[in-house]
Amino acid sequence: MFNVQCSMKYVTLHPEMKKGIIIFACVALLMSSCASEFNAVYKYGDNEMRYEYAKECFARGKFEKAVTLLSDVVTMKKGSDEAQECLYMLGMAQYCNADYEAASETFKKYGSSYPRGIYAEPAAFYVGQSLYQSAPEPRLDQSPTNGAITAYQQFIDLYPDSKLRPQAQDRLYELHEKLILKELSSAELYYNLGGYFGNINSNEESNYTASIITAQNALKNYPFCNEREKFMMLIVKSKFQLAENSSDEKRLERYRDAEDECYGFINEFPESKNVETVEKYIAKCKKVIKD
Repeated sequence: MFNVQCSMKYVTLHPEMKKGIIIFACVALLMSSCASEFNAVYKYGDNEMRYEYAKECFARGKFEKAVTLLSDVVTMKKGSDEAQECLYMLGMAQYCNADYEAASETFKKYGSSYPRGIYAEPAAFYVGQSLYQSAPEPRLDQSPTNGAITAYQQFIDLYPDSKLRPQAQDRLYELHEKLILKELSSAELYYNLGGYFGNINSNEESNYTASIITAQNALKNYPFCNEREKFMMLIVKSKFQLAENSSDEKRLERYRDAEDECYGFINEFPESKNVETVEKYIAKCKKVIKD
């Protein structure tokens, strides 16, 4: 997974915000960074002191401390000239502290509170980026992946000329690939389960039927995916196994269906390493149908 290194050069900030942070970074070089200093500011400082010290913590990469301070100050800054900067910096601090769920919510809040704000464009991007960072491996629930796809697409729609658009498009492609692998994993699991936990003579309950439906839906949703051959081969194998294990009543119908699927596969992938296997399926289908 792409891992953003949260140093100043990777964080998208407004020029005025950068200027302010650089000033405090210089001051920070002259100050001790001991815990007692942070505690003194947190416990006894007023909101202005906390906010300025939060900027210093952010500049020094002390994102957890910045989050602690900004979380308290952000409400008090609402309606002030610094409100936008404070809320956006809180989101960036959460993001750089790897609290991606909180970051996505903060960036969403910024977008709804300041749709034309000075940080509206990067905030919209980082909604998707935060969800992208929390997207799990393909075999797990893909709710964050779907959320990231929606967020990136909204960003592209809102800011078609953004310099961040190519990165958002790359992320969209990667996230769609993850969903495709999730579907492939599910279809393979159904196939491997075979006739377990279901009556193979039932169109509705067979695991082979579930594998076919899952693979067909994936091809419908992602017709040009890189895994197309694998999905189609799973359909071929599942239909053949369904025919092999069918009752006499459905036997011929299912062998004919499997044979048609085999020819479709060979027509589309004549150079596939699976062609020999598919041709064996065709020969068996013809023999059963002829007999």
